[in-house]
Amino acid sequence: MLLDNIVSQDICVEKRDGRKVHFDASKIYRAIYLALNANGIEDHPFVMQAVHAVIEKLPARDLSIPEIETEIENYLMATKYPNVARAYIEYRHERDLMREQATDVTYSVGRLLQRDKTVVNENANKDSKVFNTQRDLTAGSVAKAYALRSMLPRSVANAHIKGEIHFHDLDYSPFQAMTNCCLIDVAGMLKDGFQIGNARVESPKSINTATAQIAQIIANVASSQYGGCSVDRTDEVLAPYAELNFRKHLRDAEKWVAPELQEEYCWEKTRKDIYDAMQSLEYEINTLYSSNGQTPFVTLGFGLGTSEFEREIQSAILRVRIRGIGKDRHTAIFPKLVFGLRDGVNLRPEDPNYDLKQLALECSTKRMYPDVLSYRRIVELEGDYKAPMGCRSFLPKWVDPQTGEAVNAGRNNLGVVTLNIPRIAIEAHGEKEKFWKIFAERMEIVKEALLFRAQRCEDATPENAPILYKHGAFGIRAAEGETDVLQFFRQHRSTVSIGYLGLYEAATSFYGPDWETDPEAKEFTLDILRKLNEYAEAWKAEYPYWFSIYSTPSESLTDRFCRLDQAKFGLIPDVTDKDYYTNSFHYDVRKKITPFEKIDFEAPYAQYTKGGFIHYCEYPKLTHNQAALEAVWDYAYDKVAYLGTNTPIDHCYKCGFDGEFEPTAEGFICPDCGNEDPATCDVVKRTCGYLGNPQKRPMVHGRHVEISRRVKHLDAAE
Repeated sequence: MLLDNIVSQDICVEKRDGRKVHFDASKIYRAIYLALNANGIEDHPFVMQAVHAVIEKLPARDLSIPEIETEIENYLMATKYPNVARAYIEYRHERDLMREQATDVTYSVGRLLQRDKTVVNENANKDSKVFNTQRDLTAGSVAKAYALRSMLPRSVANAHIKGEIHFHDLDYSPFQAMTNCCLIDVAGMLKDGFQIGNARVESPKSINTATAQIAQIIANVASSQYGGCSVDRTDEVLAPYAELNFRKHLRDAEKWVAPELQEEYCWEKTRKDIYDAMQSLEYEINTLYSSNGQTPFVTLGFGLGTSEFEREIQSAILRVRIRGIGKDRHTAIFPKLVFGLRDGVNLRPEDPNYDLKQLALECSTKRMYPDVLSYRRIVELEGDYKAPMGCRSFLPKWVDPQTGEAVNAGRNNLGVVTLNIPRIAIEAHGEKEKFWKIFAERMEIVKEALLFRAQRCEDATPENAPILYKHGAFGIRAAEGETDVLQFFRQHRSTVSIGYLGLYEAATSFYGPDWETDPEAKEFTLDILRKLNEYAEAWKAEYPYWFSIYSTPSESLTDRFCRLDQAKFGLIPDVTDKDYYTNSFHYDVRKKITPFEKIDFEAPYAQYTKGGFIHYCEYPKLTHNQAALEAVWDYAYDKVAYLGTNTPIDHCYKCGFDGEFEPTAEGFICPDCGNEDPATCDVVKRTCGYLGNPQKRPMVHGRHVEISRRVKHLDAAE
């Protein structure tokens, strides 16, 4: 249906937020069609007649939204469908009300007090029943409403409310000038000391003290930003402090132990120290609450160290995770573990750390973590090797212009704005030219939003977050009396992220639901990412921030975008009728394919999403078939940089069942004994990068996570 040529393309429409866009007759068509549909009427000729009649009455000049809406109302009131006019007026009223409510503090807090599920369950790892989380949610409700009404540029706020884009973490930013995620400079902080509150902390003299300090650093960093944080190369960072333990035991052994037994004695004591230190770190992280009412979203990267101390630290991290926490040995939710694979280090049987790869495989089959990083592919994509910041946000290689050295530790991300790609495809009505035209318009809003986001972070002062700016977490330490934070972000030191989701639905809108084997359709999805990269490169050349393309971990956004589009466009087969959109570039979760096929399909996308990505493969229970998982890891090594293992690890403490619990309307149930008591069940699911316990903390779209988990991509080796 080509309605765009009905009037001159020179005519523009002024939106409510002040933007001017080209007149689009298809929007009139959609408004009238939906009004008819709301009354159960299917009359396509009437809709077309109405569109033409309304357009004929519009003046041949630039228009405003109210002018167009008035002409539509006047026409409909005089037709044989007066009820349609009422439906259209009600539709307009509902949209105006939605805009008003989104910026109304009283309404926003009221939804929280009424325990609206889209508010209290927005984050799978926030327990909305406890006071500190409730306090954070209350503050967040106020901050969101105020930001949308009074802080964000009008075009950005309007696009967010409508669901054209998503300005992430509105409960924290821009109300506060907070940053998103980071790679903490733990090595520098442990070496040079730091300060938290009134305590000046000196360099630790043992690995036990070092891990205790890391836990405190994590807690304070997590309370000073709103995103995830990571400790990169944990084994290599902690090895010098483990060696201090060994030297202390050696001094004792020289006094009390026979010479021929001294080394064995020292290693036995040091191994125990290392294990205890890593176990304490795991327990401390899982018992921490940051100021926003949740366990810090923290990732530990490790796996490439080859010294005896580094090997022992890797082993301890994995053995602690396999053992579980508490007397019932529950699966630890945090920290996320990311294990580096490198040919010549641990990939092949002849490599010195191959035994640790086997331990990592065992851990992954039993506890879902670690995810794995391919050293070779990460270096190819990012320029050098590092763990992600939080669950999937990656830093590109950056060389400090002052020193000429590459720096990763201490760098950060300033926030994400995600583009609703399925919305653009729906609005294009099958016309590629129109798709790219709307795409360009939306990207201007994304740019405005990201610049606002980055510049708002620069309003901070070092005193706002001393742990970040004054005491080393961000690598640089602000000098005494320094009042700005520009050095932490500019010269492309920080990234800002252009997020996206729904490539599957976008291609489905043009090529149908089974497009994955159509080269033209796949090329279209790659073109979308290439176009995003073109914008990112152009903006990076113009501004002092590193714009990057980010495969958004859309924990609740897959639900929100689809819910808004469903209300606006109705049920569209394989697009909005699923009640969720597909995350990033992932293969349709409803289809059964092998992990090898999934890796092959997704591999080309990551080179265009260097700012953040992860690939997942779904498996049945693998504890009896560790070799099958290793086959996938090895196959993926040269193809994808970052791979997650999704396998059923639920456990019933009543009957001892291990495997996958069955979903119910209220939660999950043991398939063997019918147990559904959260106190005696350990139900763990992957939630967009991190693990979560949906039995205890329901998710907005938990049903969709469960659907995706139950569609098994069976291993061909089984």
